[in-house]
Amino acid sequence: MHAEAGMSHNKKIALRRSSDAFAFNSRRYLGEKTFNQTARCQIVLVIMSQKKESIPNVLADRYASPAIKSIWSPEGRILIERDYWIAVMKAQRSLGLKIPAKAIKAYEKVKNRVDLASIDRRERISLHDVKARIEEFSALAGYEFVHVGMTSRDLTENVEQLQVLRSLEIVRLKAIACLNSLAKRAKDYRGLMITGRTHNVPAQATTFGKRLAMSGQELLIAIDRLHDLVERYPARGLKGAVGTQVDQQTLFDGDAGKVAQLEAAIIEHLGFKRAMANVGQVYPRNLDLDTVEALAQVSAAASSFSTTVRLMAGQGLMTEGFRKGQVGSSVMPHKVNCRNSERIHGLDVILKGYLTMAGGLAGDQWNEGDVSCSVVRRVMLPDSFYAIDGLLEAFHTVILQMEPFEKAIASENATQLPFLATTTILMESVKAGAGREAAHQAIKENALRASKAIREGSHEKANLLEMLGQDKRIPLSLSQLKAILSSSKRFVGQAPKQVDQFAREANRWTKRFPEALKIKPGKMI
Repeated sequence: MHAEAGMSHNKKIALRRSSDAFAFNSRRYLGEKTFNQTARCQIVLVIMSQKKESIPNVLADRYASPAIKSIWSPEGRILIERDYWIAVMKAQRSLGLKIPAKAIKAYEKVKNRVDLASIDRRERISLHDVKARIEEFSALAGYEFVHVGMTSRDLTENVEQLQVLRSLEIVRLKAIACLNSLAKRAKDYRGLMITGRTHNVPAQATTFGKRLAMSGQELLIAIDRLHDLVERYPARGLKGAVGTQVDQQTLFDGDAGKVAQLEAAIIEHLGFKRAMANVGQVYPRNLDLDTVEALAQVSAAASSFSTTVRLMAGQGLMTEGFRKGQVGSSVMPHKVNCRNSERIHGLDVILKGYLTMAGGLAGDQWNEGDVSCSVVRRVMLPDSFYAIDGLLEAFHTVILQMEPFEKAIASENATQLPFLATTTILMESVKAGAGREAAHQAIKENALRASKAIREGSHEKANLLEMLGQDKRIPLSLSQLKAILSSSKRFVGQAPKQVDQFAREANRWTKRFPEALKIKPGKMI
């Protein structure tokens, strides 16, 4: 059996004996027929349970970048915790607590020795993850000075918040990198006229660059929101079991000033700008909601963009990019699918799910706190960052690799331009003396007849300009109508200048965070 692969001979024999005994008892109580139908799968489960297997986190393994994974990995978290504990000990010692310098050096010497299996064994005895990590670190150092005057949440809350803050800073840089690349592509196509659509049907002319700038506008809003959160994100601080700091105050013989100095030193060491003053054992979970909401706003901008890409690609007007060797379908060789844009949409849906989870925790705090939120946050926080990180990788990739098909766009414009120009014709008719509503009715009737003729294949009957030129309700001649269509640039209005405005706004962010210009997406799988 596959479950026995890599096992010793004695262990294989023991497993087989266990499965044989299970089978004997199952036959005895269930009967042979029922056993054959239902119990064999249980034997497999018994065997499989004897072999410890690692179940991958798909979001982390398939989509997230090394930078985010390093922050949220078990080893990464423990390294942050140990650095934090050492910082607390140093601050406590500097304020007069009797912690030997050699003890701190001993902890520093072993802080990078992370044995997850050993910590796991300790937790299975204590059934307390923080206690297990305290015991492991102290055993390695040979001293017992970490976590003095602290409760578990003094550790976990601040460490998790540091993970969140560092991850938010990475997301901000990646979002700005996407913004910068999107602005460049928008400038490239600032004047490329396309058929603008509302309700997904032809409406008025716009430009491809303007369409990209629309996605950029949504991203600008999201970056504003994200940046605001990063700049004001507060730490919980060292507050103790119910938030009163009584244990630290006891350590310093009631000296509240030293307690305040200790917390200030730790907050500065972690890189926070401030700490919350009034918390219980946990910080308010609406801060987690704030975090996931900010990520969801970024993902919404990317998802709106990817939806437009998928629609245009389906109409044969553009491609998101198709790498050499890529396969669109295992059975349909001609397929060129928008896999990365679809990935963006899917990860956006995942983030919205985590946003629901965050909303479920906000407003559900019991008194000074409980641990019912723990199982949710263990999943929600890291996975939200894995999702947004993978989404931004895909978003940036599509921005850089996408290409419009200009001849296909021109062909569509040729068919649609008379219809796209109807609002301009309406305005010119009013200027020539027609009543607005009468002209609107005339244009609508003729446009509907022309579009029906196109759908039925009667293109010779679909000349909208000729129809309008013959309609007495429209005070414009056929030559005047053709003249209107000949100046096609007028139909895109301010679109090119609006693209330029978007590029200027994007440039302000890259000037503020020039390191974003160095960010490139990783290779997609």
